[in-house]
Amino acid sequence: MKIAVTGSIATDHLMHFPGRFADQLIADQLDKVSLSFLVDDLIIRRGGVAPNIAFGLGQLGLRPILVGAVGSDFADYRSWLERHGVDTDSVHISETAHTARFVCTTDNDLCQVASFYAGAMSEARNIELQPVHDRVGGLDLVIVAANDPVAMLRHSQECRERGYAFAADPSQQLARMEGAEVLQLIDGAKYLMTNDYERSLLEQKTGLNAEEILDRVEVRVTTLGKGGVEITGRGFERIHVPIAREIHAYDPTGVGDGFRGGFFAALSWGLSLRSAAQVGSLLATLVLETAGGQEYDVHPDIFVKRLAESYGDEAAAEVRPFLGLN
Repeated sequence: MKIAVTGSIATDHLMHFPGRFADQLIADQLDKVSLSFLVDDLIIRRGGVAPNIAFGLGQLGLRPILVGAVGSDFADYRSWLERHGVDTDSVHISETAHTARFVCTTDNDLCQVASFYAGAMSEARNIELQPVHDRVGGLDLVIVAANDPVAMLRHSQECRERGYAFAADPSQQLARMEGAEVLQLIDGAKYLMTNDYERSLLEQKTGLNAEEILDRVEVRVTTLGKGGVEITGRGFERIHVPIAREIHAYDPTGVGDGFRGGFFAALSWGLSLRSAAQVGSLLATLVLETAGGQEYDVHPDIFVKRLAESYGDEAAAEVRPFLGLN
């Protein structure tokens, strides 16, 4: 299955505050917040939603096509991704801007305060998907993840016009988009990906309820944090998959991207939506146990063992052959 992953490409600057943000907020002075958090850790990682998703797909044996815009400082990052199974030949290189940066501080409750510098990402709106399609000999799925909003709308529109199946994943950009733009993004999507908060925000902005949203998309996948994953859609009963067992939660950055990588990898293997959510949930857990969205490794024997511990031997047996295990 040939999957193009469009979205932001960035470096992550991740910090940890050894306390609770909530303890520093004064209820009647939230209109004039002026805070500085003394952090005890700084880690610089490769990030951006598109490479995070593509990295997960690559860890599970696929060769995803990364589509996005970066600066001339991308060379080392490109080499890293190529070594981990990602096709980067369709990445646009800006002549003037730096690669985007995500700066995030996480507290002891795993709450986060973050800023995002777009940089070269704004040039993603100039990228056309047809040359990507032609170069790789067709596209089975295009993931339209958080990116320059104009680029996201262009990509989903081109998918509709050219008949490419696509997954709409607005994520953080829901805050920037108007209701009409959100509808334009998701209309005709094979998959709509959000977390539970984004689900509510999407419905609020569009003025549509859950059933009306499903009139516009085929499958709706909602991650619920510790509540697991909910999948709804046309012609099948609601599916709920609990989270995978974790060893030690460390950093939530990129967890949702990890889920998407595992979910779409399993679908490419021909597995069911439920099985895909199980694989996605375990990959998300691997991300949670590390610092950054691309600092984990999938060891097939360990992955299958942990899948069995979370979802049973049958779930593990179903995945084994796709990881090269007998």
